[in-house]
Amino acid sequence: TMAMPAVARPILPPLVLLLCWVVPSRQEPALVQLRLVGPRGPAGEGRLEVLYQGRWGTVCDDGFDFHVATVACRQLGYTAAVTWTHSATYGQGEGRGQVGNGRPNGDMPSPACVSPGPIWLDNVQCGGSEGSLAECVHNGWGTSDCHHGEDAGVVCSGQRLPGSPPQATSSGHLGEVPGLSLEEVRLKPILARAKLSMPVTEGAVEVKHNGRWRQVCNAGWTRNNSRVVCGMLGFPQEKNVNTSFYRKLWNMKLKDPNSSLKTLSQKNSFWVHRVQCQGMEPHLARCPTQVAPLAPHEHACPRGMHAIVSCLPGRTFQKGTGKGRSKTSPGKVLPVRLRAGTHAGEGRVEVLRHGQWGTVCDKQWDLAAASVVCRQLGYGTAKQALLGAQMGQGLGPIHMSEVRCTGHEHSLGECRFQDAERRGCQHEADAAVRCHVPHTDFQTQVRLAGGRSPEEGVVEVLVPVQGRLQWGAVCGAQWGLNEAMVVCRQLGLGFASHALQETWYWAGSPDAAQVVMSGVRCAGTELALQQCQRHGPIHCPSGGGRFSAGVTCTAHAPDLVMNAQLVQETAYLEDRPLELLYCAHEERCLSRSADHMHWPYGHRRLLRFSSQIHNLGRADFRPKMGRHAWTWHQCHRHFHSIEVFTHYDLLTLNGSKVAEGHKASFCLEDTNCPEGLQRRFACANFGEQGVSVGCWDTYRHDIDCQWIDITDVPPGSYTFQVVVNPKHEVAESDFSNNVMRCQCKYDGQRVWMHGCHTS
Repeated sequence: TMAMPAVARPILPPLVLLLCWVVPSRQEPALVQLRLVGPRGPAGEGRLEVLYQGRWGTVCDDGFDFHVATVACRQLGYTAAVTWTHSATYGQGEGRGQVGNGRPNGDMPSPACVSPGPIWLDNVQCGGSEGSLAECVHNGWGTSDCHHGEDAGVVCSGQRLPGSPPQATSSGHLGEVPGLSLEEVRLKPILARAKLSMPVTEGAVEVKHNGRWRQVCNAGWTRNNSRVVCGMLGFPQEKNVNTSFYRKLWNMKLKDPNSSLKTLSQKNSFWVHRVQCQGMEPHLARCPTQVAPLAPHEHACPRGMHAIVSCLPGRTFQKGTGKGRSKTSPGKVLPVRLRAGTHAGEGRVEVLRHGQWGTVCDKQWDLAAASVVCRQLGYGTAKQALLGAQMGQGLGPIHMSEVRCTGHEHSLGECRFQDAERRGCQHEADAAVRCHVPHTDFQTQVRLAGGRSPEEGVVEVLVPVQGRLQWGAVCGAQWGLNEAMVVCRQLGLGFASHALQETWYWAGSPDAAQVVMSGVRCAGTELALQQCQRHGPIHCPSGGGRFSAGVTCTAHAPDLVMNAQLVQETAYLEDRPLELLYCAHEERCLSRSADHMHWPYGHRRLLRFSSQIHNLGRADFRPKMGRHAWTWHQCHRHFHSIEVFTHYDLLTLNGSKVAEGHKASFCLEDTNCPEGLQRRFACANFGEQGVSVGCWDTYRHDIDCQWIDITDVPPGSYTFQVVVNPKHEVAESDFSNNVMRCQCKYDGQRVWMHGCHTS
């Protein structure tokens, strides 16, 4: 292309742009560099930006397709593209726009919002085999009719191309190096006792490069570096290391001519020479890094040794209890929990404010905020900050929006945030996280045998028997969904769909015929079956074989939650004549004293209310029994697919039951669904029953059995409780939110319901 003079006539600029468009430069592919920018997700995804003429700019989503994403991902050093995004999914391009502000051909966090950068490319068209985005057809550099709301992004596979190692600056100065991820960092235990424990919490830091594990020099190693490494390995905190002890051990091994450490040192095996983290980075790759050797004649890590890190595991992974709890600022501790996640350390983020659990809006949700949540829960840093209710939509209040954390906070309550109600957030924008979790050997201690697929079979466990480890079966007596849920989680298979007490149709392993575990009782939240309560001496009268425990696992499950607010708004009393209660009496919806009344004379006092049960999970809720097994009730002329779908209780303040009721599931259907979702289950014409994902089933206050009979209850203050799916007949991703409670005051004539909430 022609060089522009200092002063040009008005006609020349469009002429030069035209020439650049129709005559592509042969040198462009070598000059164009790419990076990914964005607040959400790990390395390999983000807004696509291009470095051209010394400035970073974005790519418009017009004409953008999978072929373009493939070329971009391969240029970035990844094997393939997973998908691409449009409409500024990863935020609008508002970069600094200078050469040094980022990592060429790599990933970086969102830059500070300064002045909007250019949109360099529009209508990009690639065949998919190009080696650089600059080789593809496009409108021309800077020629675009787009705005930054149309910035394109890509999601690349996590696997790097062979021969595309993390790159450092040629001068060897500290700079961000892409490609260091959880899978490429480990702690190699040095001490014998550390080698025997899982997870590994102390050892030498190693990174994987070109298929080899390489050491990291301790030159300038700080506690901030250790904090980042621990976070990547699933630990919330770092600990002090006895450096002098490890130095003596290092020097002693170096003097041994047969030591492998001596050989490694002579081979100059240190790859990462120096790291300088601030402590809030989610990945070591986000820290300024100096790769060794600096030059052919220089020796890496002179007079140094390997970097040693010691991590403090969260309470879930500690052998003891009560150790290492984080100190938080008074009054700022905001309880947080994860819901609907398939694996440990992932789920929809919910916080407890003003006595109610609520969700977090995903506006400006990023890895820094997600990492605070993960560390607060006892995990490491966040692998992903998920947007758009990817872990299902919550129910009830949305407590927080535009959460901004530095990464050093101990609790989400210490971060800055806005009131979500004023920001117009909906549950379609509920934030979620995936956290780094320590590597354990739990998965190797259980297996499924004899099933038709890897997701089902007889449960077999590895436990000590007479001083040696042995595979064996689990007694099927009292085996339930809570226990099955733990097995599926332990195997990384998601949720339990069925818990089986008889497995005569599956053949277990010949070496695991003996029952080695019985009386298993789990809360459902354990990470391994070995953490559950169980018998000391084995007690299994039915024996193993066909009566061994079995499970069926599934990647997704429903999650039923009661609309507490609707209960509070619709509660009232009715004195209903007995002549209208024959069917309800037949279905046992009245208290026992009704049996002794002079029917049809008299009445019963009923506490009525409406129920609205939402499916917030990621799979449809279906009755356990097929329609061939449903029970026909002649009185009401409908089928019951679940005998007890919800149970209603009135309790004293100390928990004693004074009245109860139940609602038979005469019809599970999609009463209503959000806009854009179709109702799929309806009871008319003996139709299929169930509750679709995102929809809800409503039982109005004016239908039979939608009450508690309080005829015999004296005035007073009580707790009103509703339990959905009380017998756990159908598997869910979370049973802890199936209970709804209200404070109830009854003066003999009126009733007040307040403070309704789910657990």
